[in-house]
Amino acid sequence: MEVVDVLLDEAFAARRTHHHDPAAQMESMRRIAQAFVEKPETILQELVGAAVQLCGADSAGISIVKDDQTEQEYFHWVATAGRYSEFLGATLPRYPSACSICLQRGRPQHFRVSQRFFDLLGIQAPTVTDGILLPWQVDETRGTIFIMAHGRSEAFDQDDSSLMEVLADFAAMGVRQQKQQRTLLEQASATAAAAMANDLAHQINNPLQSLTNILYLSAQGQTGEDAKAQGRLALEELQRLSALVKKLLALQCSAA
Repeated sequence: MEVVDVLLDEAFAARRTHHHDPAAQMESMRRIAQAFVEKPETILQELVGAAVQLCGADSAGISIVKDDQTEQEYFHWVATAGRYSEFLGATLPRYPSACSICLQRGRPQHFRVSQRFFDLLGIQAPTVTDGILLPWQVDETRGTIFIMAHGRSEAFDQDDSSLMEVLADFAAMGVRQQKQQRTLLEQASATAAAAMANDLAHQINNPLQSLTNILYLSAQGQTGEDAKAQGRLALEELQRLSALVKKLLALQCSAA
């Protein structure tokens, strides 16, 4: 695996600039903006799709450092496009990893990955003959966005690197947008749970009050009913109360 800082890679800087289609760029940016507004859950996938189209990449992806990471399951690939689409949802170790090197350096990296790397991981995948890898961070969450070629040795240039920096910023914004959306849904869910819990509390009060009255009258000898009938009625009310309490406990657990 070869990972070189883009700003220090003289050979990369000397590459001829590739032609980029302005119309395609505008369309990709329009789709990304639309996803932010209308479908936040698709933002990351839109970004890797745009990266493939705009940079002429064979594959693209976004990785996130897992909240519950281990050394062997450190990075989670949350969006993929192109020939690496089948690796969506994959988890990769912290080392060896170009993503780890990128996050350590905190700057765009030019990278290549040979077959030996994949042999070490025990997976089958096209080798990376040319690639650009960029870090991003939002709050405490970190990750990378990358484009790859699987045959061409000079597929990307400085313009592609600059464009990917924009997409890296979008990736950070996309992750934040998704986090905010989850928070809002959780808050809405908590509000609904509180309303349901309040309704259940009123329902619980009915059998509880009835049971209290039955037991009080029984203790006073004022029911005029035989003990068996009285016990059956009390048992029915207890069963109603037990079922409602279980519902309330379930709501509290889900809200927590």
